[in-house]
Amino acid sequence: MKKALFLDRDGVINVEKAYLYKVEDFVFIKGIIDLCLHYQSLEFIIIVVTNQSGIARGYYSEEDFVTLSSFMIKEFISYKINISHVYHCPHHESISGKCECRKPSPGMLLQAKKDYDIDLVNSIMIGDKERDIEAGLNAGLVETYLFDESKLINESKATKVVDTLDQIWKI
Repeated sequence: MKKALFLDRDGVINVEKAYLYKVEDFVFIKGIIDLCLHYQSLEFIIIVVTNQSGIARGYYSEEDFVTLSSFMIKEFISYKINISHVYHCPHHESISGKCECRKPSPGMLLQAKKDYDIDLVNSIMIGDKERDIEAGLNAGLVETYLFDESKLINESKATKVVDTLDQIWKI
């Protein structure tokens, strides 16, 4: 079984911008490249799990999401980082009804387990919202990190709340 580094996208991989879908608006968060290189060197596969309610809201299309994801993956490749998969939930409860993939539900992580034979207990989730942490815990992960650059969150179910990404792998 493989270990996975599960990453939320907006606010962990890239700077949070409301309903990001344009390539020209994509900016990596400081430290994400080093974090991914570190875990990749430890033989973790890297998987993105992201809620994308902007699709259900009609702000952008699936095609827009795929275009941005392809761009992001190519940018990671330029740093010799392999993103094994980008899972996304295009739903929103108030628009498309309840689903099993929208975090805090563990659907995307459980699908990744099936697709990649992942050992969830020894995998890691990094998110910037409590729902990311809950999705990890709901999937059976033990190690979760809440990334909060603003230092506003002091209580979380996460293993640790960090304000820089290097606090995760340089511990």
